[in-house]
Amino acid sequence: MVGSGDGEGPVHEVTLDPYWIDRCAVSNADFGAFVAATGHVTDAERYGWSFVFTGLLPAGFPDTRAVASAPWWRQVHGAHWRRPEGPGSDLADRAGHPVVHVSWWDASHYAAWAGKRLPTEAEWEYAARGGLEQAVFPWGDDMEPGGERRMNVWQGSFPDRHTRPDGWYGTAPVTAYPPGGHGLYNACGNVWEWCADRYAPDYYARSPRANPRGPGSGVTRVIRGGSYLCHASYCRRYRVAARSSSTPDSSTGHQGFRCAADAGPSALAEGPRTAVRGQSRWNMPISSFSTSAKASPLTSTTTWRIVPPRNPKGGP
Repeated sequence: MVGSGDGEGPVHEVTLDPYWIDRCAVSNADFGAFVAATGHVTDAERYGWSFVFTGLLPAGFPDTRAVASAPWWRQVHGAHWRRPEGPGSDLADRAGHPVVHVSWWDASHYAAWAGKRLPTEAEWEYAARGGLEQAVFPWGDDMEPGGERRMNVWQGSFPDRHTRPDGWYGTAPVTAYPPGGHGLYNACGNVWEWCADRYAPDYYARSPRANPRGPGSGVTRVIRGGSYLCHASYCRRYRVAARSSSTPDSSTGHQGFRCAADAGPSALAEGPRTAVRGQSRWNMPISSFSTSAKASPLTSTTTWRIVPPRNPKGGP
């Protein structure tokens, strides 16, 4: 079941073919290997600037243009994936953090180089839910079960005071919090994640039940999961059902991605193997499952694994 409240309905059943999905968002180290191998120049580098959260800029940073409706976003010339806060910043101690300042096009180029693709919105949500139907978060309905922090979102009074109960101000490592039931780390919070689909607010009312891939036209692409800037006071989009979108050439300091790949019957029959594409390597233990059922083979940037399917409630 995908969809929920807050204008994200109607809730509806979806059947998906088997697929792989990364357990983690693509890290700075992963993206660096891609750039080293291909010479890729990101959209933010080509445009010469990107959006940075004002709280991450050093004291005395020169005044720059801000977004009128969200003045905490500042236009910073020279900000890009290698220099997340602009000139003078770097990736020291952040190799394992999610890459940011990447557009949908940048993410798509990376995925193609890695022999993968971006997940569809339905694939992303099914994997993020971790086997729980209609739960608010990948682990259940309680944001902090037993007082335990499970995701990197803003704590305190946004945007002026962040209490940093777990130490992070900005991104956290891609494995900073316990994974969900399907093994995905940080499906909620930390960084927004690009999906393959174009976005339409009414798409759920007319989408096909089997393998929906988004509307055929539209100017924006789906982003999912929320980010380290989400706060209940203005942006409660750190829920698994929450939807948003952005133009495919845009980049910000809280936008990243993870990859997916098709997993047909032939892949399941081959047994355990190691696949090497570009400069990345994954060990891929394979489990068997029916391709007629709703299924989700799941992976990470280091280890891929398949989770046997379960039939959707009331489904085949």
